[in-house]
Amino acid sequence: MQNLQNELINILQHEDALVVEGQLNKNKIVEMALQVDPQLIKHLIKHDTFKTHFFTDVEGVLVFDKIKFQRFVNNKSFLPDSYTAFKNKIGLTINDGTTDNYITTKNDVVLAWPHKDCVLEGGQTKEDQKRNEIFWNETLAPDEIDRLLDPKVFTNWKKYDQQGEHEVTEISDNDNLIIKGNNLLALASLKKCFKNRVKLIYIDPPYNTGSDSFQYNDSFNHSSWLTFTRNRLIQAKELLRNDGAIFVHIDHHQLGYLNVLMDEVFGLSNKVQVISIKTASPAGFKTVNPGPIDVTEYILFYTKNKSQFEFRKNYVPVGYNANYNLFLERGDSIKDWKFIPIKQKVIEEAGFANEKEAKKKYGNLWNSIIKVMIEDYAFDNADNIVSIRDPHKPTAKVKSLMEESKTCDFVLPYEREDGSFMYLYKGGSLAFYSKKMIEIDGKKEVTELLTDFWSHISWAGIANEGGVKLKNGKKPEKLLKQIFEISTNKGDIVLDYHLGSGTTCAVAHKMGLKYIGIEQLNYDENDSVERLKNVIGKNETKQGELLPSNNFDQSGISKAVNWQGGGSFIYCELAKYNQTYADQILEADSKEKIIEVWQLMKEKAFLSYQFDKQSFDERIEAFKTLSLDDQKKFLLEVLDKNQLYVNYSEIADETFGISKEDKRLNDMFYGKI
Repeated sequence: MQNLQNELINILQHEDALVVEGQLNKNKIVEMALQVDPQLIKHLIKHDTFKTHFFTDVEGVLVFDKIKFQRFVNNKSFLPDSYTAFKNKIGLTINDGTTDNYITTKNDVVLAWPHKDCVLEGGQTKEDQKRNEIFWNETLAPDEIDRLLDPKVFTNWKKYDQQGEHEVTEISDNDNLIIKGNNLLALASLKKCFKNRVKLIYIDPPYNTGSDSFQYNDSFNHSSWLTFTRNRLIQAKELLRNDGAIFVHIDHHQLGYLNVLMDEVFGLSNKVQVISIKTASPAGFKTVNPGPIDVTEYILFYTKNKSQFEFRKNYVPVGYNANYNLFLERGDSIKDWKFIPIKQKVIEEAGFANEKEAKKKYGNLWNSIIKVMIEDYAFDNADNIVSIRDPHKPTAKVKSLMEESKTCDFVLPYEREDGSFMYLYKGGSLAFYSKKMIEIDGKKEVTELLTDFWSHISWAGIANEGGVKLKNGKKPEKLLKQIFEISTNKGDIVLDYHLGSGTTCAVAHKMGLKYIGIEQLNYDENDSVERLKNVIGKNETKQGELLPSNNFDQSGISKAVNWQGGGSFIYCELAKYNQTYADQILEADSKEKIIEVWQLMKEKAFLSYQFDKQSFDERIEAFKTLSLDDQKKFLLEVLDKNQLYVNYSEIADETFGISKEDKRLNDMFYGKI
């Protein structure tokens, strides 16, 4: 901020040791900062803003952040800022506090881009909108950012349950929450009461493909996307519990950038995996573009603190494994056990003397028939279907028995320390097919451990899940169920701040998890509120008697979790002020409507201190000659961006017209009552 720069100059320009040829010397200031020079500290600590942003209170002792101060001097006071230095570029650099060196000179890698040290509010209400943003610099505009990220007022409170929509009278920790409005500001507001409480964050942000909902298509598109994403990740991280995790869904367009950004925000040591997801089949694709057909998306899985995160094993259904090719015929003792090839056993039980006879009957269909018969027989007789495998990390005793078993015609048992048995045969150990079978969603399945490649979730037929449609990016409920199963327990809080059509909250609701969803785009009849109303369902009455109903959502994972409807959630919106006028500007479809909006703005909006209303009105005729797009751009620029939404600290100001009931609910939400 120019004022802070000027104030620093005013403070230091009277120090002879810092002035060279009549000008402040940046290097000398930096040197004094690194040495924590008492004379410099004395000047800075007297200034409230510098004291707030360059000193930390540690048990009553103020500690000077010399690196932050050094960056303030280097980046903005006397050198071009990051915007100028990196114009139209995104690069991989390492910032050591004084210079940006190329990655070849350092071992650590971080992303650097124009506006990295800025905050991008990112306000949109429709997918096809573009918006010119102010990038608030974290060091030069701390006051603006503090105000921007202050807790906001919420309004338009509603509660939904099986009896329909109600007024909100009470707010408790047990309430599920859906927030409509800018997700950066909503996240910052949630920190007041949800800091360190969220167990899991899942987000499916805009992929920045040029055709999705990230419509900041200027010369800094990558930079804008990275700034937009980083700002929100930093706020969201504070909401996570120490044993919490975050899953970020992305495609190949930004995968590399996001991976390094996540390393930076959450720490490389907290990275768990990059999960690859098969989202489609190549069948039916037109081979218009060169290269392999794109059927994969990715989820970056990070924890807040890996040492505290509880990793939960999970299993997925798989097909028959042909290695389980022996039928075990048990005798009176282990030495009497005999092994028959499963194919032979199936043919015999089907009533054929041999395979030749079966082929004669079924002809060319035989290969398909025997395949299905073997799979079914293995499933039905799993306790007696085995494979001979190499045991995992065998002890010396086991190795000795394995060698012995090579020369035996019978099974050698080995009792483990826990009392269980290993059975050795022909140089290996017996693996029983039944050990691969567990119950998943109420159905017995052949399974294997979940890996980092997920091909077991179908993306076909999900368009109508939850009774809502989303043009782009809708995710299967089974995908979210899989994520929740490996990372949450019943009652944990789940957060999604790019909620879209509401899949995350719908699945959390059905699985007994608490949830917070934030969405700023308008999806009308296909938004998350409608979906969650479908999930809850609505009770029916007959002659005044409440009757059970089956009109709740039965799609997605409903059958798997035996969903029967019920529950509730609270809806609220960020209270708009200048954002109301911004919306009206963006929605105006004629110059006449733009003038109408201006008349309202002139009377009630908070305008930039640099803007002179009288001078503008004197030149209104010239303004009318501009194109509609230019008129919109101009009016958006003159709005005070720090007054887009109402700060909770200003809730009593009558200018904003916050109702008595909204004041009470906000006080309750923020723990004041």
